[in-house]
Amino acid sequence: MIDRVHAGKFVIDVLYEDNHLLAVVKPPNLPVQADSSGDDDLLSIMKRYIGNKYQKPGNVYLGLVHRLDRPVGGVMVLARTSKAAARLSAAFASHEQDKRYLAVLQGDMSGALTLEDYLLKDGHTGMVRVVSPDTPGAKLARLRTRPVAAREGLTLAEVTLYTGRAHQIRVQHAHAGFPLWGDARYGGGRPGQQIALWAASLALEHPTRREPMRFSATPPEAGAWRPFSGEIETWFEELEG
Repeated sequence: MIDRVHAGKFVIDVLYEDNHLLAVVKPPNLPVQADSSGDDDLLSIMKRYIGNKYQKPGNVYLGLVHRLDRPVGGVMVLARTSKAAARLSAAFASHEQDKRYLAVLQGDMSGALTLEDYLLKDGHTGMVRVVSPDTPGAKLARLRTRPVAAREGLTLAEVTLYTGRAHQIRVQHAHAGFPLWGDARYGGGRPGQQIALWAASLALEHPTRREPMRFSATPPEAGAWRPFSGEIETWFEELEG
């Protein structure tokens, strides 16, 4: 971490920054960009951070090249130039990154699974569901999920995405019988529970220098993550090693 940004109740860690790239840790429940809620958002906060830090008057450029659901936290990258935004957007569209998530699932998943489903998003409700492949508008979603540890009817899993569909991790795991702990939309989460899904690691090629880079961040030591703190620490040690 090279800096820490405070915005209301949110604290955003800055992992990396140069003239083209900004890597941060999005807190849970912070929208990525402005929406109908009118709440402050990550993109606006980080634009203010850049503007204040470098005394840039007027509108600061910062490009959004990928997203996380509002309740989900973890690593995100933002583009500081239009050139970087174009290259990163193309890379994310072709799924060239190594994106790894940690999730706490309901149920005991005994072995690794590759989940492949067709998903359809309801434009009115925002809900996503699994449908048959011939459904108009359906999109293929594919991921691999691997159990890291199991305890008390819960499974800590590593999830690797091969596609980038809306709510993909949440919907596919629920459909497979392993809904995410605390997921109010798809997993029966109760009020006060924080969804146990975290963007733990993102490896990509720098948009201008073409060098490989990896950014990582640990989930909060609370809620469903707490019983797995030892396994999470080991997972990150193995990732960095």
